[in-house]
Amino acid sequence: MAPAIILSHPQLGENIGAAARAMANFGLGDLRLVEPRDGWPNPKAAAMAAGASALTENAKLFTTLESALSDLNLVFATTARERGITKEVLTPAEAARRLRDAAARGEKCGILFGNERAGLDNDEISLCDAVITIPTAEFASLNLGQAAMLLAYEWFRAGDRTPPARIEHGPLHRKPTREEMLQMFAHLESELRDSGFLFPPDKAGAMIRATRAMLHRARLTYAEVQTIRGMIVALSRGKHRVKKP
Repeated sequence: MAPAIILSHPQLGENIGAAARAMANFGLGDLRLVEPRDGWPNPKAAAMAAGASALTENAKLFTTLESALSDLNLVFATTARERGITKEVLTPAEAARRLRDAAARGEKCGILFGNERAGLDNDEISLCDAVITIPTAEFASLNLGQAAMLLAYEWFRAGDRTPPARIEHGPLHRKPTREEMLQMFAHLESELRDSGFLFPPDKAGAMIRATRAMLHRARLTYAEVQTIRGMIVALSRGKHRVKKP
């Protein structure tokens, strides 16, 4: 179960909308608001949320922070400043890992954000299990929407299985089948034999294996395989030969 995002006394509707948009980007759906300064609903929040307007429309409104947290088993507070309170301080990545573990155990979790002017006070932090601080360079202050985006992203990333690198393939740029690769090898090797490239004969096997390995490493697309075969045909038949001066 994804964590709830709790905004305590948020001031600007635009920041609430930005937080909602970040939530939608990364699979979070429980937005809780504690006494927004400008009231609720807020048209500026809906406008900023854009495609995530369903989150602002379904946001839960609370009059106290205690009531907003009452059904949660694990809550982390976000703050950039030392508050003189003995609390474990987590990076966003570690917090996301712990939230994932808790959710897997069936626990309901939340991430608490303070208002734009002063953040969370000591009483609010005292209601939470640990503190999340986002590492920055020299300037530690982040916009509420930015902070929500970073935490939502870390939550998503902790459970994401997207490969670290991939090649985008369109209809003509799909990965070739093994048969298509074998046909290209056969075509190329036939022309190399006819041209005398595979010489001396006792070295031909090693040269063919080296050529196949080179082409495999290139991770050719179907379109590239067809292009290579067209190049082989043109070279072997002398198509479009440019006359030398």
